[in-house]
Amino acid sequence: MVTATNKAAMGTYLPVKLYHSLVAFLLLTSSWNFCHAARQLQDSVFASTKLVGSSFVQTSGQRFVLNGKSLFVNGVNLYYLMTRASMPDSKHLVNDILQESASVGVTVVRTWAFADGDSDQHYLQVRPGVYNEAVFQGLDYTVSVAKKLGIRLILSLVNNYADYGGRPQYASWAQRYAGKWNAKADDFYTDATMRGWYQNHVKTVLTRVNTITGVAYRDEPAIFAWELMNEPRCESNPSGYSLQQWIREMAAYVKSLDKKHLLEVGLEGFYSSVVSPNSVSSQSANPATYAARFGTDFILNSQPDNVDFTTVHSYPDNWIPNHSEDQKRAFMASWVRTHINDAKYRLGMPVLFAEFGKSDRTPGYSESVRITAMTDMFNAVYASARDGGPAAGALVWQFVPKALKSSLQDGYAMVLNESPAVASLMRMQASRLSNLW
Repeated sequence: MVTATNKAAMGTYLPVKLYHSLVAFLLLTSSWNFCHAARQLQDSVFASTKLVGSSFVQTSGQRFVLNGKSLFVNGVNLYYLMTRASMPDSKHLVNDILQESASVGVTVVRTWAFADGDSDQHYLQVRPGVYNEAVFQGLDYTVSVAKKLGIRLILSLVNNYADYGGRPQYASWAQRYAGKWNAKADDFYTDATMRGWYQNHVKTVLTRVNTITGVAYRDEPAIFAWELMNEPRCESNPSGYSLQQWIREMAAYVKSLDKKHLLEVGLEGFYSSVVSPNSVSSQSANPATYAARFGTDFILNSQPDNVDFTTVHSYPDNWIPNHSEDQKRAFMASWVRTHINDAKYRLGMPVLFAEFGKSDRTPGYSESVRITAMTDMFNAVYASARDGGPAAGALVWQFVPKALKSSLQDGYAMVLNESPAVASLMRMQASRLSNLW
């Protein structure tokens, strides 16, 4: 996602308002027994003092496993943790938002392990291979707090977009430091210098020893997985060759440094029959024809050796903004179903719906629309998981501390203590997923 400007989900109005009623939600949307759910909401599943153990999450067929048992994800995106933890006036808010997330049953948080820029202020990598130690210690702090709360982290290693630097920053560095005056963002995938800089960043993060825990990142069980890139695209090469070769190379490189952790690419989930003729039938699930022109394909990009599971992002408010809520909800039903089926029958691996949400900036927005969108996603994930399918969890975009609401608001940001219906929904999903363990 483009942080601070993107996001979305499914949505139509429920027959009754759900603002404070988990009871109504369960009666209207789920066949799961409410009384059992209510008891489980008091369970120690939500205790915030449970430490992450010494075991690493692995895959077995289409499921995540931990200590021999199936593991399902109730998650959230908190991309800003590292930079905020490096600022003295907001460090405590990182602790607070992770505690709040744990209190509603969050088990996995996805966040950035990159911030590329030209100044020392709040950037992690200030030029190729040169790092701001204060910001790195912000990531150390994030990992240490998550570990204490029993939360595991998906750490993304670079952005597709200019937010937090990303590929455009690497191209700017190539112009400045390597004399490649015509370097462009898409050259990131093919240029030897930029590929080398990315590999150096990967190695720097994976081999870093946390200054708080004393554990190297590649030996840290609190890390759920590495992500190669947030939403990779390569529009200048619609055949998909450049991106696919990069995925193969970098997935192998990550695994050469760290065989303990899982790895995923960071895909949005778009299909392209140009990139992969095998995606002809699935391409109809795309939000629009433009989605086939990004040089990516969900099936092909998930298949390289060393990729352990796949991901999908879901933003109809951004992708099809002029559609009605009913049309967006129908799109999401097809989008989610198609990816679950492809993960099951064509990939044979777990799929995480790693970003989804509902923008409060859309015409006619109300909280019940957001609740409906989240409900649809959670029900689809739960049904697949219950039936032995590949859907292993979903991560909503995004929770924010109340003190940072104005600065982090992108339309999708939610303050948990201002939205009891969302908090109840998160707890319900965590509880029923825990019963599948």
